[in-house]
Amino acid sequence: MKKMDRSSFRSLFLIFLLMIAFPACAPVISKELRKTADLALTFHEVFQNPEAYKGKTVIWGGEIIETINQKDRSTLVEVLQRPLDWFEEPKRAEPSQGRFLILAESYFDPYIFRRGRKLTVAGEILGVQPKPVGEMEYRYPLLRSKQVYLWGDVYYYPYPAPYYYPYYPWWHHGWWNYPYGW
Repeated sequence: MKKMDRSSFRSLFLIFLLMIAFPACAPVISKELRKTADLALTFHEVFQNPEAYKGKTVIWGGEIIETINQKDRSTLVEVLQRPLDWFEEPKRAEPSQGRFLILAESYFDPYIFRRGRKLTVAGEILGVQPKPVGEMEYRYPLLRSKQVYLWGDVYYYPYPAPYYYPYYPWWHHGWWNYPYGW
């Protein structure tokens, strides 16, 4: 059996790492829906005149405001729109351009789809649905969901996070012993 040299081992290792890493970087909406969606159509354009874009498929995202289960076993999700990043995740730091509604033909648990969670949706524009926001009547663009991706809860640790973790090497011996704190 031929012995493997270092360069070929490095190449195989790099290929292995890329095979693992790149699927994690893929968009969350399926390729089929991405092909049918009008990615050039912005939320602002639809918000101005939703009736003009009926039947078009879009990919939007944002933060859940409210989840309402209806008598016909469908679910209406009110969302505060946020621009999407490269992975199609809503960016909280970016300003919203308004609100929209998602009509899902299935049951969404309001505890799981709770206020503040981020989601990305591919859906067909159905038109406008008026709904009150406070004392004002708000005209929501309405989407029929084709695919919904609910983003996980992310918890950020204060800096420096490892210092507060009790099993990190320098916890018992002080930070000055890093990296030899065992």
